[in-house]
Amino acid sequence: MRVLITSPVFPPDLGGPAVYVPSCARFLVERGHHVRVVAFCSDPEPKGYPFEVVSISRGRLAVRYLKAFWLVWKHAREFDVVYVNEHLALLHVLAARLAFRPVMIRMMVDGAWEISHRKGWIDGDDINVFETKEYGFKVKLVRQLQKWWWGRCTRIISCSNFLRDIAVGRYGQAGDKVRHINNAYHGPTVEQFSQTKLQARAELGLPPKPRYALTICRLMVWKGVDHIVKALKQLPDDVELLVAGDGDMLEPWKAEAKALGLEKRVHFLGNVPYAKIPLYIRAADVFVLNSEYEGLSHTLLEVSALGTPIVATGVCGNPEVVEHEVNGLLVPPKSPKDLAAAIGRLLADPALAERFAKKGMERMDRFSRTATFSKVEQALAEVAKKPLAAPSTATS
Repeated sequence: MRVLITSPVFPPDLGGPAVYVPSCARFLVERGHHVRVVAFCSDPEPKGYPFEVVSISRGRLAVRYLKAFWLVWKHAREFDVVYVNEHLALLHVLAARLAFRPVMIRMMVDGAWEISHRKGWIDGDDINVFETKEYGFKVKLVRQLQKWWWGRCTRIISCSNFLRDIAVGRYGQAGDKVRHINNAYHGPTVEQFSQTKLQARAELGLPPKPRYALTICRLMVWKGVDHIVKALKQLPDDVELLVAGDGDMLEPWKAEAKALGLEKRVHFLGNVPYAKIPLYIRAADVFVLNSEYEGLSHTLLEVSALGTPIVATGVCGNPEVVEHEVNGLLVPPKSPKDLAAAIGRLLADPALAERFAKKGMERMDRFSRTATFSKVEQALAEVAKKPLAAPSTATS
C-alpha cells in the first residue's frame, strides 16, 4: 500500500502531530508500505527518516496552504490513499480528491471551534459551550466548510471518544464512518531516560534547588499558560515554572509574568529540541497541562510514560488519559486557584506524586504503538481497498 500523509507540524517543531506522524509513518514502513509525508516544517530538508519528507517552510499562512494544496495534489497521484492530519483541511482534502485519491482524515480538534476561537468570533467560549450554541455568519461558514471536507473523506479517525461524539452528534457524520482510535505512544521510556531529577537538571544546566512545574505546548490562547503563571503567584517562592514551546502568545505571556513580578520564576524556553524534552520531563517535579481544549494529548502520554506526576484540566480528551485521584489530578480550566492547590498538593506530598506517576506508567499499554497503529493500518487499507498481506506483527 502506498500512503501519503500530511501533517501541520513536523520535527524539530513541537506539537502532537510532530510525535504522531513520524511514529505512524515508521510503523507503516516497517509493515512494508511505501510512505511519504508532506508537512509544514521549519527544517527545509528533514533527514534521518525511513520515508521521504516534503517540507513546507514557514511564511504567510495563505501562501503555505496554497503550497500544501499544490504539493498534495502533485504527490497524491503516486499513492493509493491520502491520510490527512490537519484541522484546517479544506485544501488538503480538495487536492487529494482532485487527484482522484481516497482520503482518510484524523480528527484532532473541531477545527471550526479553533478558527472561531482564534478569530474572536465566539467571545472566548470553550469547545463544550461552542458545541451547544449557534453563532453568526462566519462561524456558520467555517462549520459548513468543515462538514464539506469531512463529507469528502471516506473515513474519519477520532483520537478520543470526546471528538467522535462531536463528529457524529454535532456534524451528522455516520457512526460507521467515524472510528475512535487512540493516539499512540512510541517514544522514550524510563528505561531509556532513567536520569534522576537531579541528574536531568545537571544535564540541562538547571539549578538543583528550585521545585519545577513544567508545561509543554504551543503557546496559543486556549493552552492557558497565563493561568499557570497566575497560579505560580500563589505558590511558595522556591517553585518555578518552565514553559517549553513557541507561538502567538509568547510575548503577551512574558509580559503577564513580568507584571506579576514573576519574570525570574517563569522561564520561557522557546521551541526546545525534541531530544531534550524527555530530560525536562524527568527534571520536573510536576507537569501541568492547563488547556481549554485537547483532543488526546501526546504530551500527557509522554509525561505518563516517563513517570512525572500530572495536573491537567478535566476537559475533552484529558480524562481519557488522566483519571482524577488515580494517576493525576484534574482541575477546571481558567481557575488559577484550583491549579495552585493541585500543584501545591503534589509538591507537598512526594508519596502521592510517586503513586500517581507509577499508576500512569502502568496504564500506558492501551496507548501502545501496536494497539493503535495496527488499527490505523487496517482503516487505511479499507479506504484504499488494498488487502493487507498479513496480520500486523510489529511490536510496540
